[in-house]
Amino acid sequence: MGIWDPIRLLGLISCSAILVACGGGDSEADGGTVTPPTSNIPRCTSAIPALVTTSSSSIRFQTEAQYVAGQSSAIIASIQNRDSQDLHFRWQQIDGPAIELVSQNSPVLAFDIPTSGSYRFSLHVTGNNLDVTGEIGINADVATDGLLNIRQDHQVVEGNGVSLRIGQQAGLSATNISWCIASGPDISLDLSDPFRPLFTAPIASQDTVLRLQASANINGSQVKDDAFVLTTAAPAISSPYFDTPVARTYAYHEDSPYANALTSCVYSNQLNNACTINQLPLIGQISNTLDTEAILDRVLVSHDWMGDNFAAFLAQMDPNSDFARLLQSVTAVVISYDVRPSFYWVLTGAIYLDPNDLWLTPAQRDSINEAPDYRSDFGNDLNFIMPWRYVKDNQYASLGFPMTTRATRTLTQITPDLASLLYHELAHANDFFPRSVHASLTGPRLIDDYNRRNTNKSLVSDQVSKLYPLTSTEMAGLAGVSFLGASANATQKAYQPSDITTFFSTDIASDFYAYSSTREDTAMLFEEAMMSYRYQILRDVAVTNKPEVLTADTVIVDWGQRGRIGDSSLENRAALVIDEMLPELDGISLIASLPAPIAMTQGQSWRQALGISPSNAQRKGQQNAVTNSQVITEPKLRLSGDRHRHPQQ
Repeated sequence: MGIWDPIRLLGLISCSAILVACGGGDSEADGGTVTPPTSNIPRCTSAIPALVTTSSSSIRFQTEAQYVAGQSSAIIASIQNRDSQDLHFRWQQIDGPAIELVSQNSPVLAFDIPTSGSYRFSLHVTGNNLDVTGEIGINADVATDGLLNIRQDHQVVEGNGVSLRIGQQAGLSATNISWCIASGPDISLDLSDPFRPLFTAPIASQDTVLRLQASANINGSQVKDDAFVLTTAAPAISSPYFDTPVARTYAYHEDSPYANALTSCVYSNQLNNACTINQLPLIGQISNTLDTEAILDRVLVSHDWMGDNFAAFLAQMDPNSDFARLLQSVTAVVISYDVRPSFYWVLTGAIYLDPNDLWLTPAQRDSINEAPDYRSDFGNDLNFIMPWRYVKDNQYASLGFPMTTRATRTLTQITPDLASLLYHELAHANDFFPRSVHASLTGPRLIDDYNRRNTNKSLVSDQVSKLYPLTSTEMAGLAGVSFLGASANATQKAYQPSDITTFFSTDIASDFYAYSSTREDTAMLFEEAMMSYRYQILRDVAVTNKPEVLTADTVIVDWGQRGRIGDSSLENRAALVIDEMLPELDGISLIASLPAPIAMTQGQSWRQALGISPSNAQRKGQQNAVTNSQVITEPKLRLSGDRHRHPQQ
């Protein structure tokens, strides 16, 4: 049961209203958790070189017996008689060819060695009655044989989900990869994908190093690599909210006046009661100057690069200050390697971002946990699907980067996914606490103000559903099946795509997911409108068949539209949302500036429908288009609701 399990979360909070609103991430399915397949793996039988222990000051360094250029490597640090859970680490490289360090706040320094030669690092460790600095040097040899690379060594909290990944290369296949335990406790691995083993970190009463070894035969050569996972002990879980282990996180700004409140109030296994607004107020309750530094004072991360990239995005990709304004309605931004999918939670007032939308380099991507959220497939008994995508100039707006590629991305390239995610999650925050109510919040906790506003039906989404309600009971029932796990009845099982077309196209929802809750209805309106207005990125939505194998070629359109948000029937409800959340903009004028929807051709495949926009189309309104400088790789087929986890009542 993960911390993002809204059913569990909501069952522990005395409130009948929606408390969690979610979206984003790259989960493949939506639903309840199930147990992943695992198997015990053997102990390694061949001799394995021991780690080399070196001391500097009171720091003990464990280094590998040999370092080789091009290899993923690690150095593990510890303080004698002290568990790392109580300590703070800060690594720096002080000599040798430059290495990108993405785990500089961990006791495990993981890195790729760019070339042979000498390297030296310093480590500053602080904690209760502790402030020490030590240095460690290593030498990297020239690679003489083929390499096998396991990415990435890291530290995890006991009970946390763990993933590793073997870099793909010519001559390497899943069938010739084998795994064994070189040292450390016994574990069970999910080897459904031998390139990406998954496991649960073992229970540890003290810091424990698990050493796994992978071996393979590549073109006749036997190659091996070791992976090091340091499992750290953690205080007993007492929180009824975060009731499974969460990653170790810290304030991105060490000197933030809210550093202590962030670590205890928004992502902690010891959070027993919601913090008060005096402890952690909304950003906009303190200052409405749109100060980026004030926002970054509220960022909690598991890795520095996550805060760095978020800061760069705000500085370079938010010219109209949309996100700076919308962020006034949150208490914090949590970016951690184990957040999946992204979500907003009114209990803490924070948004939680999946870092998969933020990485820019291969090393950054390596540090993100791939352990998936195993969920059942809702809606399997239905005979239709509703795919979606964002497009610009008859191309996918998002770039697809398979995990097997060592890709580098730019801020421009991550903007379509990250911007749409932020518009959606921050729409939830501004639905509950728009800036217009900040001065009148009395607490003592945000949830208390939420309860009062919900009772009075004064949320933005309440206004939208009252003035411009969705009318299709059929779509509402089907949303219960597709997004909430209700069982499909005989009538619903018999519906064909043509029936869904009739139900959906004549109503005023922008997307099928809007029927899952009034909160999601409002967030979808805001997200699509702002993506069209600010970036000229249009959202495709369609009703299609449901072939056994789902691809862009096998899925056939019965009905579809590009830019449905520009339909006149949605104008008033979308304008209301914009006026409430970004009153600096005129909602009606904004929606009127959007292009009219373009109809898809019935009978075309989803791929064929990509090219429906006129090649010489000109759009009204602001011209802040995002362009990609490289060829777009087609992303996977996306279905309505697959970026989102439905909030429970």
